[in-house]
Amino acid sequence: MYTRDGVRLDADVYRPDTTGDFPVLLMRQPYGRKIASTVVYAHPSWYAAHGYIVVIQDVRGRGSSEGRFELFAQEIADGEDTINWVAQLPGSNGKVGMYGFSYQGMTQLYAAVNQPSALKAIAPAMVGYDLYHDWAYEGGAFCLQMNLTWALQLASENARRQNDLSAYQQLTQAVQNLPVWDTTPNYPGVMRNIAVDSHYHQWLTKPPEDEYWRNLSPCNLLGSVDLPMFHIGGWFDTHLRGTLKLFQAMSSRSQYRQQLVVAPWGHLPWGRKVGGVDFGENALSPIDRMQIAWFDHHLKDIDVGLSEQPPVWLFEMGNNIWQSFDDFPCSEKNVYYLTSTGLAAIREDEGYLTPEPPSQVSIDTFVHDPWRPVPSLGGHAGFPAGMFERSHLDGRADVLTYTSAPLTADLYIRGEVIAEIYAEADQPSFDLSLVLSQVNRNGTVFNITQGYWRCHASSSGEVYKINLQPTCICIPQGCSIRLSISAASFPAYSLNPGIKVPLDTQNLLDAEIITVKIACGGDMQTGVTGLSRILL
Repeated sequence: MYTRDGVRLDADVYRPDTTGDFPVLLMRQPYGRKIASTVVYAHPSWYAAHGYIVVIQDVRGRGSSEGRFELFAQEIADGEDTINWVAQLPGSNGKVGMYGFSYQGMTQLYAAVNQPSALKAIAPAMVGYDLYHDWAYEGGAFCLQMNLTWALQLASENARRQNDLSAYQQLTQAVQNLPVWDTTPNYPGVMRNIAVDSHYHQWLTKPPEDEYWRNLSPCNLLGSVDLPMFHIGGWFDTHLRGTLKLFQAMSSRSQYRQQLVVAPWGHLPWGRKVGGVDFGENALSPIDRMQIAWFDHHLKDIDVGLSEQPPVWLFEMGNNIWQSFDDFPCSEKNVYYLTSTGLAAIREDEGYLTPEPPSQVSIDTFVHDPWRPVPSLGGHAGFPAGMFERSHLDGRADVLTYTSAPLTADLYIRGEVIAEIYAEADQPSFDLSLVLSQVNRNGTVFNITQGYWRCHASSSGEVYKINLQPTCICIPQGCSIRLSISAASFPAYSLNPGIKVPLDTQNLLDAEIITVKIACGGDMQTGVTGLSRILL
C-alpha cells in the first residue's frame, strides 16, 4: 500500500481457506513481518484458519517498507492509512481489529488516535501509556539495560537495510556484550558514533516536561478515543505500569467493556517458567484463544459469553491459579514497619519487618561503591526477567535486609505495593533500590517485586514514597517476607554518580562513593515513629 505522502509499505496477507467476507486482524511492527511476533503469539495462519484475514505489515522504514524510520513519529497517520486500506481488501467485511505487543501494541494506540471508522477493537499488550514514566524511566532513573539493548537492536536493523556490514557487526556485538562500562556508560561510543539516527539520543537527553514526550505519549493522544480493548500484561514485564494505567484510564471513561489479563511473564517469552521459577501448566499462554474469542465478539457479533465473565483475570503466583476480579484490585494494605539493631547491612538476621511500629529509632548505614555496584537480578527491569534466588545478593554489606517473622497465615498481596523510606545521604543525589522477596522455610530467597527511585537528598533527610511493581501472589504460612534496600541495581538502571550531571555526559570518573542512612522507626531528628514502612 501507499501512504498519504506516497511511501510504500509492505505487508503479508493471510486468508482463510474458504470463500466469503471476513474481518481483518492487523499487526504493524518494526522487526520483520515474517516474524509476526511469533515469539509470543500463534502464527498468523492460525488466526486466518479461525476466519480472519490477517495482515502483518512492516512499518515505515523497517523490513522492506520504504521511508525513514523515526520511533513512533509516523504511526498515527500511517496506522490510519493502513486501516483504511485493509478494510477495503478483497474479501474484507470492512471491520478491523488490531493485535500485538510492545511496539506492536503501541502502533494500535497510535492508529486509534484519529478514530478511523473501520477500527472496531484492539488488543494492546505490554505498552507504555506515559512514554517517559512507563517506558524510558522509572522513578526518575533511566532504564539503562532495556533502553540500550533495544536501541542497539533497532540501530542494527538500520545498518542491515543500508548494507553497512561494519556498523551491523559493531552494533550486534554490542548487544551481546552490553557496553555499560564504557567511559560514558549511559552513552557508549557505539551509540554516539554509529547509531546516529537512534531515538536513544532523545530518550537520554530530553527532560520529562519536554514536548517530545508529550507528543508521543498515548496518555496525551487518546482523550476522545473509545474502543473495546483487551489489555495484556505480565507481573515481570517492564511496561506493566503503562498497561495498567491504560486499562484504568479506559475503564473510567469507556462505554465499552475493557478486559485485562496479567500473567506471571516477563516481556517475553510468555510461558510457564519465568526466571528461576516454574509456575506450572496454568501459566501457559491462553492469549491466542482469548483473542479469538475477543475478536469473535466484537468483529463477528458471536456470543462467546464474554459479558458473563469478569473483566479482570490475574494469575496468582504461589497458588499458581487464575483469579477473577471486577476491577484491578487494591491490596489489603498490610503494613510492616522497618526496625533493626543498626546492623541490617552486616547481618541478615538483624533487620526486621514488624506489624507494629517500633518504639525506638534505629539507624542503618550502608555504603554504595560505584566500583562494585549491587547487580540487578530478575524482576521487571533486568534481563532476564522473573523470579530468581537472591540470597547471595542479600548477603552483601551494601544491601540492607529487613525480614518478617514466619507468617502465621497465608499472606495475599494483590495490587500495588508501596514503600515509605526515611533516608539521607552524604551526596546531593542517590538511588534507592527496593526488592520485596519471599523467604522460604529452607532459607532460599526469591524476589517478588521491586521498585526504584532516584532521590535528591535534603540536608536532614526525608521520606521517599516508592511504588513497587504491582503484583498478585500468595505467600504461604511458615514463609517470611523480606525487604532489601540498596543504592543500585546495575545495569537495569543507570548508576547514580552522586552529583547532578546530565545522563549523556556522566563519566566513570564522576562517580562518587555514597553513604546512605535509613531511619527505622521514625525521623532521626524528632523520633516520630512509623516513617519507614511498606504497605502490601
